Amino acid sequence: MTALHDRLTETLRAGQLDGLHTAVAVRAGETVLEYYGSGEDSSWNIRLGVVEFGPHTLHDLRSVTKSVTALLYGIALGDGLVPEPSTPLLRHFPAYSDLAADPARARLTVEHALTMSLGLEWREDLPYDNPANAEIAMELAPYRYRYVLERPVVEPPGVRWSYCGGATALLAGLIADGTGKPLAEYARSVLFRPLEIDNLAWMCGSDGVASAASGLRLTSRDLARIGELVLGAGSWNGRRIVPAEWIDVMLRPRLATSWGGRYGYHWYVEKVAEQRTLAAMGNGGQRLYVLPDLDLVVAVTAGGYNDPEQWRTPSTVLERVVLPAMS
Repeated sequence: MTALHDRLTETLRAGQLDGLHTAVAVRAGETVLEYYGSGEDSSWNIRLGVVEFGPHTLHDLRSVTKSVTALLYGIALGDGLVPEPSTPLLRHFPAYSDLAADPARARLTVEHALTMSLGLEWREDLPYDNPANAEIAMELAPYRYRYVLERPVVEPPGVRWSYCGGATALLAGLIADGTGKPLAEYARSVLFRPLEIDNLAWMCGSDGVASAASGLRLTSRDLARIGELVLGAGSWNGRRIVPAEWIDVMLRPRLATSWGGRYGYHWYVEKVAEQRTLAAMGNGGQRLYVLPDLDLVVAVTAGGYNDPEQWRTPSTVLERVVLPAMS
């Protein structure tokens, strides 16, 4: 652990880890790196000033929340509470029968939401403090599910991956409807409590609904614990939490991302330094990496929100600090 911390310190001094807030690496159940820094932070668009981070400090996960929502979908599916991926999507939003009458929308399935291939117009390439960003507009809309489902159809579903927080909101709606519980309440009972995670927050949109796309706040240790759950194929500390079959299906790559990686069900599947790497990613440099062949989990939080180069800091932690020390 000392050698890894020294390597991290050297990389920080070299100016290669701009905005790094925390880093936790766990290998074979043992914490091999734990770093807490300080820096400017915000929670969504609320500035928090300079924060001194520590083991118990909550941090925005931003879109890492999407990958956690996929785990929740798998738990609910295992209990028969949500529809199978092949099920027509609009069948489960009966309030929008007018949209279901459109043949182009009637083709949508739950899997198209899971793979972000709805074929609907959705712009998240704008900063997340811009109300024209589709995710922000959805959070401000009076009816979030209608906002997503009535977006203009731009291509057939299932053809192309297109980043869409609205897809995650639809999954969360199915979870809430099927379980009879708000998303955050359900998550506490079936995921966080079994993982012994009790320090968390889940931010909501203007309608009071928890944001499944970007609202979760966890400590870095607990973010790493989520990674250990995935590494354990849905089991943690000897307890089955997520069906193993779902973990396998969720992590099966299906579509290419815009930068050449692969996408499963709300998780990225890539090769990093020749290692199969499963990743959950969030704006600002929030990352959860799971490397099964190395029995390794790396959790990173950072403050590079809306920075086009935000990917550099977590990638550097993984590729230049942690992986070189793994044999």
